[in-house]
Amino acid sequence: MTPVRALWMVNRLRCMQPAELGYRLRQAGVAMLEKRGLLGAGREDLAASPARLAGRGAPPLAPGEVQSILRAADRVCAGDVVLFAGRSYNVGAAPEWNRDPVTGVLAPAIFSGDIAVADRALVGDIKHLWELNRHLHLVRLAQAALLADDPVYLRTLAAQLRGWLDQCPPLVGPHWTSSLELGIRLINWSLVWRLAGGDASALFAGAEGQRLRADWLRSIHAHCACIERHLSRHSSANNHLIGELAGLLVGAVTWPCWPAAQRWREVAIAELESEARRQFSPDGVNREQAFAYHVFSAEFLFVAALCGPAFSGAYWQVLERALCFLRSARDAGGHVPMVGDADDGIVFRLGADGEDRAAQLLALGDPASDSAGARWLLHAFGAARPDFGARRAWAFPDGGYLLFGSRFGQAREILGMLDCGPLGYLGIAAHGHADALALTLSVGGEPCLVDPGTYSYWQEPKWRDYFRGTSAHNTVRVDGVDQSVSGGRFMWTRKAAARIDKMPQSPGQFDFSGSHDGYRRLRDPVRHARHVQFDAAGATLLVRDELVARKPHRIEQFWHFAPGIDVALVDGGVRARGKTFELQLQASGSDLVLELVTGCDNPPLAGC
Repeated sequence: MTPVRALWMVNRLRCMQPAELGYRLRQAGVAMLEKRGLLGAGREDLAASPARLAGRGAPPLAPGEVQSILRAADRVCAGDVVLFAGRSYNVGAAPEWNRDPVTGVLAPAIFSGDIAVADRALVGDIKHLWELNRHLHLVRLAQAALLADDPVYLRTLAAQLRGWLDQCPPLVGPHWTSSLELGIRLINWSLVWRLAGGDASALFAGAEGQRLRADWLRSIHAHCACIERHLSRHSSANNHLIGELAGLLVGAVTWPCWPAAQRWREVAIAELESEARRQFSPDGVNREQAFAYHVFSAEFLFVAALCGPAFSGAYWQVLERALCFLRSARDAGGHVPMVGDADDGIVFRLGADGEDRAAQLLALGDPASDSAGARWLLHAFGAARPDFGARRAWAFPDGGYLLFGSRFGQAREILGMLDCGPLGYLGIAAHGHADALALTLSVGGEPCLVDPGTYSYWQEPKWRDYFRGTSAHNTVRVDGVDQSVSGGRFMWTRKAAARIDKMPQSPGQFDFSGSHDGYRRLRDPVRHARHVQFDAAGATLLVRDELVARKPHRIEQFWHFAPGIDVALVDGGVRARGKTFELQLQASGSDLVLELVTGCDNPPLAGC
């Protein structure tokens, strides 16, 4: 074991409670039984046939939406797939499913528990490999088969499924290493099954079709059984657990073919009810403090609710409040601040490539909003759209965000957001950033002061550390160290706690005071308090930072402007010009030095 790995293990153990240590030991025992063939790879016989789905055709679509889907499906037939934020990769019409499309590395076809997925020499870029095998692109083929009388789409779909089942048998290879990936694949397989006609699909015609059906169902059973054995628990019970449970539920509902399906269904419903309330604050904010995962988790919760089972009113209220927060934080131009981690992975792709996921999610709860992806999802599950309306709010104190500004949702909007919440969720706070008391600002639907986001989980550590560190956020750093202490790429061992000392009364007359204890750990403890005032009438924003200590310290205050903003130093401050606005930033303080930095590599800085 390398020194770096050993240190990570020590830090990871420090974040665990005794109950988690016991759970991890039991999971190691389960993996040992799986490797010896004593669990999970049996040929489970069907107790019942899948329900026959009534043909529903396609949902209402505009001509441009139809052509977009057909063009995307034609690209899939030619071997091109879209991964993550829209980049296309050619994997061939008959993909090697264990080959990373980025590096070309072919992952080994060995017991999944023996594969170190972070080893690039062994598996390549595991995020891209997993994303390909979520099978979002197979749903494109099923959509196209509904829209066009051309057998090539179902033929390609059948061939790619056949290839996956042959190359990725249960518990073999990298695609069985993550229960979350199994859950997402089940969701997309359910969409394929439903859109292709269910048990009566032409996919299953003839002897080869029946063999495909039988092998597919055996793999589906193995997926569900593996998820049940390897649910993310304790300090890992974040969005992964929600996604795993959603996939397990969709699997049990779509294919109620085995005696265990009823148990899977009951377990998934009960735990999703609990996790929805646990992982979202009472005012609607996802507790991972990462807005991309707010969307990700809410997508899973919607899929679970739409697939058929009856959830409680409290569950639906979680979704309603989650959409209210997302709508409120989203500016008039459709931008959502890039707070916390994001990996651009998605649960399903049903609308056009690159469709705005926030808009799609909002459309799932607001009949007045429109999204092709939302229409397809509701249609596939035969579900009615809930009517949550279009409510907005500005104060989310339990979740840790307060909004200031004026004319929200209008063309001349000023929308600012202040972060006064916790670092992240559970013991490791995996996806949170050291951004206590940071703020963002958008003017006229154009981002101005921004959170630079994540960049990449897997680049060299200095970039991962920078983008999740304090200097990448619009707040204050003391003595060149982050507010919180990192223990690894997805772990914090010491977490700054922020608090609201004075609550504003309105977004237009905003008068806030807050503080955090992140620098109390220094040999000479430092207390950082931030005071923020916004006056809508004068469109003025005042930010005053107070740092109290016994001895002198190096204090840095960071302001990150969005790409495209024209920024220049002027006497006593900064001038920033956007497309429709001009901002004058005046700075004051003893021994003040102003510096304009663009794309500094050593040390990392200004990496928007």
